[in-house]
Amino acid sequence: MSILVLAEHHDGALACATAHVVSAAKQIVKESGGDIDVLVAGEGVAAIAEAAARLDGVSRVRVADHAAYAHLLAEPTAALLNELAGDYTHLLAAASTTGKNVLPRVAALKDVAQISEIIAVESPDTFKRPIYAGNAIATVQSEDALKVITVRTTGFDACPDRGTESGSAAVEAVDVVADNAQSTFLKEELAKSDRPELGAARVVISGGRGMGNGENFKLLDGIADKLGAAIGASRAAVDAGFVPNDMQVGQTGKIVAPELYIAVGISGAIQHLAGMKDSKVIVAINKDEEAPIFQVADYGLVADLFQALPELEGRL
Repeated sequence: MSILVLAEHHDGALACATAHVVSAAKQIVKESGGDIDVLVAGEGVAAIAEAAARLDGVSRVRVADHAAYAHLLAEPTAALLNELAGDYTHLLAAASTTGKNVLPRVAALKDVAQISEIIAVESPDTFKRPIYAGNAIATVQSEDALKVITVRTTGFDACPDRGTESGSAAVEAVDVVADNAQSTFLKEELAKSDRPELGAARVVISGGRGMGNGENFKLLDGIADKLGAAIGASRAAVDAGFVPNDMQVGQTGKIVAPELYIAVGISGAIQHLAGMKDSKVIVAINKDEEAPIFQVADYGLVADLFQALPELEGRL
């Protein structure tokens, strides 16, 4: 058994999601054994490869360093994985924008069924994944020789870094250069923020339709600053135009599982709960004591948020 993990990286650094995917791979090989390789594709990715080589459990890092993979466009990256897949029984990637863009293409090229967003490993061919907005968990068994899998990173703890003293996995170059005539990178526009990235933050505070308007989201800023938190929003708040959609937490937004999640003015629709119910501690503030959010909250405050938030900020 052998597994290939597609590494994610941003701004010259290995994304923390990769460590979670490697952790899932370690569970697959736990009983029967096997090797875990990590593929780092991009341009000028030597430092990223070194970081991947320090992840506990990784046997080898394969590096495709070429301009063709500079922005991890789906077409060349899928073609690269298609070429390498013959050496493996499993292909894994995070259930992120990149993973969801690349792996379905690989599954189609290999004529196998993809298994999406697994949250647990039962055996090398059997996995658990959420369905119906997380209200049910399906156990899926695959008979395909190659298993193409995206991993919901909140379902697995990040594997540790071995550090420089404990040794690193071998790093080797991949000479495959995919021919890409289908897509061209034009530009990217990145939102700049001093706050933690929503999917990786230890603390998240989110506002819902109860915030009233976008201006009132500023009430969350002071608390977020004191807690070092990222700020999110419910789909209702995004659809109402209060905040941009990159702040959305939920089934069709970001899936988060921070140590602390504070839901302010959020009723708790199924779609939102699917994106945050795995948080370690959930605090809900809502003036409606019947709001569904209180059913999953560890701590609930029935209060007017416009009074509760300034008081909470003052006490932090």
